[in-house]
Amino acid sequence: MEEVLQQLANLQYIDSRIDELKQLRGDLPEEILDIETDINRYEAQINRLEEEKQNLQVERDNLELEITDAQNKMDKYEEQQMSVRNNREYDALTKEIESQKQVIENAESRKEEIEKRLNEVDPEIEEAQERLDETQELYEEKKENLDKVVKETEEEEEMLLNKREEVEENINPRYLKSYKRLRDGLANGLAVVPMEKGAALGMALPPQTQVEVRHKNKIIIDENSGRIVVHPSFFKTAKEQLSL
Repeated sequence: MEEVLQQLANLQYIDSRIDELKQLRGDLPEEILDIETDINRYEAQINRLEEEKQNLQVERDNLELEITDAQNKMDKYEEQQMSVRNNREYDALTKEIESQKQVIENAESRKEEIEKRLNEVDPEIEEAQERLDETQELYEEKKENLDKVVKETEEEEEMLLNKREEVEENINPRYLKSYKRLRDGLANGLAVVPMEKGAALGMALPPQTQVEVRHKNKIIIDENSGRIVVHPSFFKTAKEQLSL
C-alpha cells in the first residue's frame, strides 16, 4: 500500500507543478482568443464597408448613365413634338417626357442619398482600421508574452507530462480513477495532500486519523475536505524521485 500512496503523491506532485506552469501563463491564452475575435470582427466590418462603398459607386455610375439616357430621350421627344400631326401624338410625347423627368428626379434623389452615405463610409472605414491596427498591436504584444512564457516552461512541462504517463502506468486503475474523480471535482486540483502538524490543509485531523496516516498502510480520506491525506514523507520522496 505504501507504493500506492507514493505513486498517488507523485502524481499529485506532478499535477500541481503542471498547474503552476499553466498559472504562469495566466489568462493570456483566453485574452489572445478574445483579441483574435476582435480582429476578425474589425476585418469583417472593414470588408463590409469597402464592399458597400464599391456597390454605391457602381450604383452611382449607373444612375448617371440612366440620367444621361433619360435626358437624351427627353430631348428626342421634345424635338418630335415640333412635328406632330395631332393632339393625341403630342399628348403621348408629353407623357413620355414626364416619365423621363420622373426617372431623372428619382435618380438624382438616389444619387444624393448615395453621396451622403459615401461621405459617411470613409470615416467609418478609417475608424475601423485604426481600431484594427490597435488591436493587432495588442495581439502581437500578448502573443509575444505568451510565446515567451511557453518557451520558458515547455521543456519542463514536457518532462512532467512524460513522467506523469510513467506514474499513471504504475497505479492501479481503480486508484487512478478515484484520484482523477477527486481532482476534477476540486477547484485547486489538490486530491492528495500531506499531513502537516496533525492537520490537512490547515484543518486538524482526529488523533486516530493521524495515527493511521503515520502507519502508511492504507488510504485515508479526510472527512472535512474529502481529500486523500498522506504522510509528508511521500511528497518529500516525490520531489527527490522526480528530480524537480
